[in-house]
Amino acid sequence: MLDTPSAQVPALSLNDEATDPDAFAAALGGSFERFGFAVIADHGIPQDLIDRAWTETAELFALPEEEKRSYFTPAGGGQRGYTPFKTEIAKDAKHVDLKEFWHVGRDLPADHRFAADMPANIWPTRPEGFTSTFLELFTAFDRAGDRLLSAIARHLRLAPNWFDHAVEDGNSILRLLHYPPIPADAEGVRAGAHEDINLITLLLGAEEAGLELLDRDGRWLAIRPPEGAMVVNVGDMLQRLTNHVLPSTTHRVVNPPPERRAHSRYSMPFFLHPAPDFLIETLPGCITAENPNRYPTPITAHDYLHERLVEIGLVKK
Repeated sequence: MLDTPSAQVPALSLNDEATDPDAFAAALGGSFERFGFAVIADHGIPQDLIDRAWTETAELFALPEEEKRSYFTPAGGGQRGYTPFKTEIAKDAKHVDLKEFWHVGRDLPADHRFAADMPANIWPTRPEGFTSTFLELFTAFDRAGDRLLSAIARHLRLAPNWFDHAVEDGNSILRLLHYPPIPADAEGVRAGAHEDINLITLLLGAEEAGLELLDRDGRWLAIRPPEGAMVVNVGDMLQRLTNHVLPSTTHRVVNPPPERRAHSRYSMPFFLHPAPDFLIETLPGCITAENPNRYPTPITAHDYLHERLVEIGLVKK
């Protein structure tokens, strides 16, 4: 495994976005161009809210299996509520992932124009306070994501508010992940090698070892954020929009060493999506003679998401 200081994803502070937005944009864009990943400290999500969310996440997954499965809706492609252990599979993988998860989406009025594309949330009756905690956390992730997208826009020489319209009422998803203890003879890994579908992913919980990215030299690089920092990575939608100027990097979550096999691993990724009707069309500034347009045919975010959910087994053809 590659493990030299020069190859580590650098830690950046989101506080710098307010004091020197151009410098922060350059640092963030540089980290994305090099790794497809960035590590962000001072992200602005209150620690007491995060602590509450961790507690309630553990309580949720400790519920009886029958109770959890009552919140599973296979026809919904796992977009909301519970998805059982060993359901999702990485594209082209041989084994399903060793994880279970819960999805929280954007709360929309029943008559909203995206109501048909973005189903209503499914809320458990316990743990108590779960609904209010995760609606609050969803909003906090949204705000942090807006600041990061503004920096990405600056890096791409777009107006700082370029993404605002794209992600207004976007189809973002907050995923609560539980990787149960691993038996010695486990078949497969906690999360197989994959790329994310969305614009960017904001992840809390990567301090527990296991998250690795596939570096340029073909070796896996462990991501080790400082305590409390957020890991952010480019998704396929942003890669497509930028004509691969910002790469969506393959990553995985490997099984723990023997001394950690008996421990659960929890994480909370926020998959930041544009609105369903957003047209993913290659940015002109990302097309050059050396980097011709890979995607001459645009596609809506909704259609692209559907294609990918079929690939990973959450939606049937």
